[in-house]
Amino acid sequence: MMTTRNAACSCGQLQVTTSGDPVRVSVCHCLACQRRTGSVFGMQARFPRAQVQICGERRIYTRISDDGNAVDFHFCAHCGATVYYYAQDDDPHIAIPVGAFADPAFPPPAFSVYEERKHRWVTIPGDVEHHS
Repeated sequence: MMTTRNAACSCGQLQVTTSGDPVRVSVCHCLACQRRTGSVFGMQARFPRAQVQICGERRIYTRISDDGNAVDFHFCAHCGATVYYYAQDDDPHIAIPVGAFADPAFPPPAFSVYEERKHRWVTIPGDVEHHS
C-alpha cells in the first residue's frame, strides 16, 4: 500500500498531499534556508512531481540558490508559510519542508548539505551523508 502524507501551511489553506515515500530527505545549513525557515537549518523531503497534489491559493517568491539555480518558493497567500518549492531547471521533484507535515514520525534525513555554514552546536547523526 502506498503511503499518503498531508502537508499544510499554518492556517491550513494551502495543502499538499503526497503519495509514496520521499526520494530524498535532507537537512540544509545554507544561509538562505536559515533565513527562509527562521531556524538554523531547513529540512525538506523531495517527491516526484507526479506524486504531489496541491490545493489552495499561493504566492511565489523566486530566489537564486547558492548553486546559481532559480528556485520558486510557494507560500500561503494568507499566512505566509512556505509549503513547497522547486528549481526552475526541469528538476522532476518538488521539495516540501518536513515541518509542513507536522509529523514527528516522518523519516529522518539521509543527507546534510552546506555543513560549512552549520551552527557549531548543531549535531547531525553519523549515519547521515555529510556534504560541505
